[in-house]
Amino acid sequence: MAPEGLVVEDEPDIRALIVHHLTKDGFRCRTAADGAEAFARLRAGTPDLVVLDLMLPGMDGLEVCREIQKRDWVPVLMLTARTGETDKIAGFAVGADDYLTKPFSLRELAARVRAILRRMERAGALGAATPDVALTRFDLVIDPSRRRVQQAGADVALTPLEFEILLALAQAPGVVFAREQLMERVWGYRDHAGGRVVDSHVARIRRKPRDEAAEPRYIRTVHWVGYTFREAGA
Repeated sequence: MAPEGLVVEDEPDIRALIVHHLTKDGFRCRTAADGAEAFARLRAGTPDLVVLDLMLPGMDGLEVCREIQKRDWVPVLMLTARTGETDKIAGFAVGADDYLTKPFSLRELAARVRAILRRMERAGALGAATPDVALTRFDLVIDPSRRRVQQAGADVALTPLEFEILLALAQAPGVVFAREQLMERVWGYRDHAGGRVVDSHVARIRRKPRDEAAEPRYIRTVHWVGYTFREAGA
């Protein structure tokens, strides 16, 4: 069955263009013009992905995204006319999977949507391929099949993107990943302007399983390059 998207956009012309292009690309689409309508659509059935405008009447896109993730996690591609880095980081902080600024190419929109869905498929395939294999790194247990992280027996709440970044690093202790490499591996594409976003995610990961800033136990910063997961005994 074709994947289904929910397009939440208050501008009718933009909404129609997005739906037309995604439909041509093989998607089924439902639409909403604001947050209340989006939640009504979600109650009727969970889509494979939400394309969400940031500037909505009433409840803005950040609030909508935060509520979506509380109810039932769904990947979200956020759209906005704001170009500031702070706005992008705020979107990721509430659980958005990707961020596209207006005006945008409809081809790029479709490519970003496909990249998100590929990542979801890859995560599902990883879990199916390794149902009983969990990584133990220091006092962390990272379970790919259950998308679960525990620290000293206690659950650690990570967003899907944070989990993917932690897993990518923990699978190869000592290997240094450039920020662009992490973006390609986790987001599915390289964005040379996305380094700050990667830094923001790593900073949040460090705060969740407690990782001392002065001497990180898990993720080590390699200045001017990127990040690596600390090797045992290092």
